[in-house]
This record gives sequence, structure tokens and C-alpha cells, in this order.
Amino acid sequence: MPTIIPIRDLRNTSEISEMAHKKQEPIFVTKNGYSDLVVMSAELYEQFAANNRIDQAITEAEAEFELTGEAIDAKTAFDELEKKYFG
Repeated sequence: MPTIIPIRDLRNTSEISEMAHKKQEPIFVTKNGYSDLVVMSAELYEQFAANNRIDQAITEAEAEFELTGEAIDAKTAFDELEKKYFG
């Protein structure tokens, strides 16, 4: 069940911080009964960002494959990545 709080509760910053770290899930903040903000711990944000980068890489790879129809083996892919990022 998602945590939903009204925007006026943002005054309790310590309480919200504790809740965000304890639950490790987004806290949805409403304004006038409508969704307005999402608050989460930095750790949870990093997880979301990492998952998003992975999802984006998969989407790009699928699009590239659709265009070229070419697949490369894992060793070639890892060699190219190592060269790109580690010289």
C-alpha cells in the first residue's frame, strides 16, 4: 500500500525522512487532493536511477538490433565496453 501524505505534512521533515528510510518506498505528496510530489530516500533514488539506466540500455540495444538485424556475441560486447570505459 503506497504512503500518501498531504503537502502540509512536509513541515515534519525529520518524521518524513525517517519514514522514507524505514519504508524504502516512495512517499506520495498530495496538494488539494491531487498528486503533486514524490519523496524518497537517496538510496532508493539511486536504485531507481540504476534500474532506469539498465532499462534504457536494453531499449537502445533492442532498437539497434531492429535497425541492423545484427547480434554480437558477449565477448565482443564486453571487449568493446572495456575498451570504451577503461581504455
